[in-house]
Amino acid sequence: MDNSLGNKRLKKFATLFTAFATTTTACLALGTVSAHAEGSISIAQQFGIGYLILDVVRDQHLIEKHGKEQGLDINVEWRTISGATAMNEALLSGALDVASAGVPPMLTVWDRTRGRQNVKAIASLGSMPNYLLSNNPAVKTVSDLSEKDRIAVPAAGVGFQSRTLQIETARLYGNADYKRFDTISVSLPHPDASTALIAGGSEISAHFSSPPFQYQALEHANVHKILSSYDVLGGPATFNVLYATQKFHDDNPKTYRAFYDALAEASQIVKANKAAAAETYIRVEKSRLSPELVKKIVEDPEIDFTIIPQRTFVYAEKLQQLGVLKNKADSWQDYFFAEAHTDSGS
Repeated sequence: MDNSLGNKRLKKFATLFTAFATTTTACLALGTVSAHAEGSISIAQQFGIGYLILDVVRDQHLIEKHGKEQGLDINVEWRTISGATAMNEALLSGALDVASAGVPPMLTVWDRTRGRQNVKAIASLGSMPNYLLSNNPAVKTVSDLSEKDRIAVPAAGVGFQSRTLQIETARLYGNADYKRFDTISVSLPHPDASTALIAGGSEISAHFSSPPFQYQALEHANVHKILSSYDVLGGPATFNVLYATQKFHDDNPKTYRAFYDALAEASQIVKANKAAAAETYIRVEKSRLSPELVKKIVEDPEIDFTIIPQRTFVYAEKLQQLGVLKNKADSWQDYFFAEAHTDSGS
């Protein structure tokens, strides 16, 4: 045999073997990643009683329970991240599987990832009103707010409270003027804003609050309510939601199903025994709130710890009309994964 021909054949064989080995290694690696991913989930929540359903899921190990029913041992990682921006960055970078935030921030990331990561909502964490409060006796309604007032919100111009106020402002003054009160809005965490409002004497004369802070503030005679998010949305409406990427949903069907079923069970547990649920919140969150206040909030008839979305489409429709969202949703089902579609959401 010609040596040059033999060498060529050997080189060709070596090249093919290397390619095969590389491909095999890559496939094994991918297989390992997929197997690990299907049995694990990382979930982030923020602070507050709006995350009670997750506290119950965590306390009673419900994801692990429903995973075992499917023959799957699920490793659950719980994280706490403050703010929707940091939450969304962690989700889109792949450092997090499930994020949680208000409806408007979720819709913003759904809007911006369409055709790419395709982020969608998993479930509601409950319907809960947020109150716009004031310590200014002259301010009885939103229309009474002036340049002399300062409205404290967690994320001025972009957060749940600001978007809700923008929708109300558009109703009062027209779509072109929906940012009217952005100029007097100040970004301030709820605890600091609540303290400033109650104490008085600072530039903060209004606070678009949330539970439990609004209940604490209203115990003081100098603070009164001028608007509820329920007034803006036409009734009980979802406050916080859970959401994930299309990839996590599609690549981990058993883990996702176990998580969704765990949420559904936790919702029923809360409704069946609200006093016990209040105790769970205090224990899991290591809360310093009085048990009486937490129980009062959990039992408030305005609050419904349901995973069924309520009036989220009001945000989707209004924010698209205002130009905040580029994409138009035809219904709430456009930005929720299919598992939630069996419920009579909105």
